[in-house]
Amino acid sequence: MVSVCLIALSLAVDAAAAAVCCGLSSPGFRRRDGVRLGLWFGGFQFGMTLLGGMAGDELNEHCRLIGGMVAFGLLTYLGGRMLLDALAPAAGEPPVYALTTPAVAALALATSLDALAVGVSVAFLEVGLWRSAAVIGAVAFTLSLLGSLLGKQIGQRVQRWASAGGGLALACIGAKILWGVLAGQ
Repeated sequence: MVSVCLIALSLAVDAAAAAVCCGLSSPGFRRRDGVRLGLWFGGFQFGMTLLGGMAGDELNEHCRLIGGMVAFGLLTYLGGRMLLDALAPAAGEPPVYALTTPAVAALALATSLDALAVGVSVAFLEVGLWRSAAVIGAVAFTLSLLGSLLGKQIGQRVQRWASAGGGLALACIGAKILWGVLAGQ
């Protein structure tokens, strides 16, 4: 079970960082938005782990490269848009980002693609696939919720630069994922 918890923590880091960015860049961010983000990120981590475990090794090789490219593209696009909007806001106001369902789903998908590959290996742990996926989802939920609330606290203090920093962080997460895929890690 310790190995599953460590895997869950490593998988949840990207989701938590994305959640911090959401809290940073959404001035009207509320606690229920944090719960919503946690449910999306935790749900995707859970589902992708199950999907990977059920699909087996065949899916692993194909998803590794394609998933990394998709995650890089989504995160770089969203992060770049946030960064550009923050650097050139309209009428001197900081940009406000609505946490729309498509945007949150794209972030959840992009940050959970690595769970798809991990699902193949956790299926063979003595803990079992379903229990492993539940732990992974719960950890992602918790860290995403806490990260988004932390982002909200920071965002209220730094307003406009929070959006720029959040966008840059998302783009860096995307680059890190792509680098890991290309380096074969």
